[in-house]
Amino acid sequence: MNKFFALLILFCLAFCAKPAPAAFINGRSYMALDDWAGANGLRLVRNGRSDEFVVTNRSLRLVFEKDSRTAQINGVNVALSFPVAVDKGEVLVAQLDLAKTINPLIYLSKLSGRKISIICLDPGHGGKDSGNHVGWHYEKIYTLALAAELQSQLKKAGFNVMLTRTKDKFVELTERPDVANRRGADLFVSLHFNATETGKNEVAGPETYCITPVGASSSNAQGEGANHGACIANRVENKSLLLAYQVQKALVKNLGVEDRSVRRARFAVLRDAEMPAILVESGYMTHPAEGRKIYDADYRRRIAAAIVKGILAYQKLTGPSPPPVTGTNKVSSTKSTKSTK
Repeated sequence: MNKFFALLILFCLAFCAKPAPAAFINGRSYMALDDWAGANGLRLVRNGRSDEFVVTNRSLRLVFEKDSRTAQINGVNVALSFPVAVDKGEVLVAQLDLAKTINPLIYLSKLSGRKISIICLDPGHGGKDSGNHVGWHYEKIYTLALAAELQSQLKKAGFNVMLTRTKDKFVELTERPDVANRRGADLFVSLHFNATETGKNEVAGPETYCITPVGASSSNAQGEGANHGACIANRVENKSLLLAYQVQKALVKNLGVEDRSVRRARFAVLRDAEMPAILVESGYMTHPAEGRKIYDADYRRRIAAAIVKGILAYQKLTGPSPPPVTGTNKVSSTKSTKSTK
């Protein structure tokens, strides 16, 4: 009888115990991608390459690569916080990446948004802060020119638009999101152009940044570590991620350029934004061909048009249609007493 009860207890413990995480790698909890896919009605397949894995159904295609910190979601590159691992033939993805990057982009029904009326544009740099420069071309000049073009196109789409600066003026980093917060903006878009010291002939294409999730490392070059605490922007981080995804998707498609991915950063202009906020690096000034395009007004019009398309796509997924175009839509600009990326 005692043996019977002992076996019964062991049986109950086995079925009542919580399942253990698939693996811990460098102190991080990982989940088997096959298990996650099966639980979400998806299937994991090999893509012909031993180090590439595809999760798919009729409307969704996710591509993961061994040791990579980039996933592809329906054709758009998105940075992961931790590299994909393979252990004994099992593909493993960090649970934080599944929760904070993958799930928010594939389960859009959980994202509800309010009507988008006011958009705050932030032309990067200004005044004593010239930003990147190539020869006599200064980033601050072209971010302001892009902001003016984007402002015009957004107005035509029915939005009210404010700018953190309307001339070659220095504006403190902390003042930029504060402008948007004080004036009740629904979106914040910081505009920049990139540069690199190495690989100038190879590195090109847009990158779109949104706030880094708590517990993750940023993916920018000077990114903060995973032990960085929460900030105001984390309250709406899923919406910021979706906005960044839609804008990056539109830029790559409409400009026909290399996709340098949706990325994560705790930039000062993003940390304190109370609304969905992104920072757009629309291309590389240091690339011989792309740099020449950036200096051209027609190409900047194409960049602006792509950003508008991204914003409209985001709005369609999260809220109602934009306000009707009327003669009462006003454009605001800041009168900041403070005056930089």
